[in-house]
Amino acid sequence: MSEDLNAAAEKLNEKLGGGFDGVAKFMVEGEGAIMVDSSGARVADEDADVTLTADRDTFMSLLSGDLNPTTAFMTGKLSVDGDMGKAMALGSALA
Repeated sequence: MSEDLNAAAEKLNEKLGGGFDGVAKFMVEGEGAIMVDSSGARVADEDADVTLTADRDTFMSLLSGDLNPTTAFMTGKLSVDGDMGKAMALGSALA
């Protein structure tokens, strides 16, 4: 497991304030996956309602607030597979 992913999961927990209505997965290319659900964020790779995939730099920029999730999606830096409504709700929480 990557220390970066563990730190990112902690940061997501701070941003989400305790959980997310649904199950989402962030796939960070070359690093692994972070699951987000009603229990919060954790490093894992499980089935999800929506999977968001990005490279490490894009993911870190999203997490820090330097990159807007919608902009990342529209420019092809972030791909979404599954429930777009859940992706938008998660994007709002990150912005």
